[in-house]
Amino acid sequence: MQFSLHHTDDKTDARAGTITTDHGEIKTPIFMPVGTLGTVKGVHQAELKEAVRAQIILGNTYHLYLRPGMETMEAAGGLHQFMNWDGPILTDSGGYQVFSLAHRRKITEEGATFASHIDGSKHLFSPESSLGIQRSIGADIVMAFDECPPYPSTHKYAEDSMHLTHRWLERCVTFMRESQPKYGHSQALFPIVQGGSYDDLRKQSAEFIAAQDQPGNAIGGLSVGEPIPDMYRVTKLCCDILPKEKPRYLMGVGTPANILECISRGVDMFDCVLPSRNARHGLIYTREGILNIKNARWRNAFEPIDSAPASAPTSLQHTRAYLHHLFRVNELLGPQIATLHNLNFYLNLVTEARERILDGSFGEWKDALVPNLERKL
Repeated sequence: MQFSLHHTDDKTDARAGTITTDHGEIKTPIFMPVGTLGTVKGVHQAELKEAVRAQIILGNTYHLYLRPGMETMEAAGGLHQFMNWDGPILTDSGGYQVFSLAHRRKITEEGATFASHIDGSKHLFSPESSLGIQRSIGADIVMAFDECPPYPSTHKYAEDSMHLTHRWLERCVTFMRESQPKYGHSQALFPIVQGGSYDDLRKQSAEFIAAQDQPGNAIGGLSVGEPIPDMYRVTKLCCDILPKEKPRYLMGVGTPANILECISRGVDMFDCVLPSRNARHGLIYTREGILNIKNARWRNAFEPIDSAPASAPTSLQHTRAYLHHLFRVNELLGPQIATLHNLNFYLNLVTEARERILDGSFGEWKDALVPNLERKL
């Protein structure tokens, strides 16, 4: 994997670059749709390419390990072949799922033992097994196994967790060095900065992660309940330390406004379930604000879903009234169109952010747009 930094905004820390993988280029800043179980829920791969215009998608190590399992994954030739997706893929490490299963897991130096949410069976994720699973999945970018501390955490818990994550990272680096990809394409390891909301820990962790000299770096443990200003402060602190010549990935963030604000602080890559999950409940993102398409006020609203200049493909140019009708009658096409719209909205947003960074207008554009993005219509 290679990263080329093309331009940094004069008034903010926003960056435009290109990540090159064996499965194609990724223009940054970028949003990555989440495909937990080998699919972005309800979206065909052709639509991801043509309507959403996704450049890279995510797979989930924990869920793919449980179903369909690595025997099937390896027999298929990896996730690219299994799901018929020829673009880049990033896999998480399973660490966040272990975090979310607090009542079902036990963390030790060896790794995390957890009970499956499907049948209660016991499993162990360690740095080595997590990376071994990600080798079998065949993602272009793989994440180091880490512990994500909950919010709030005491300083001692966050510090102990951070040091555990660092020790696990050293094992991840060793495993990647001593093992080989399984499907003929390279895999890049991204370490993860942890440390809760404590600036001293985040500084220490970012410096440790930067010193590992891996192809890219990630910031984890945010968007877990902390106040938004804390997220922005910690993000900037980490970006100021992480090397400029490598991509920076802020995990699990966030709303359109969050993404623009964190781009301005130096982040290159984002993922979040919000655009697809909220779409299935009828929450639609537009340049004017967020609308609940189920509300009666949209019954005879024959304007486009988003009144911004038409940047969506023709297949997504429906009226609010039509989408309202589909949700009211429980037509499956409703959530599908809503998901496509929201994902396309996110991809258009980061694409325009890139253009604004390159032409020098990003700061003013971001400041004018963010208040609209947070408004409820």
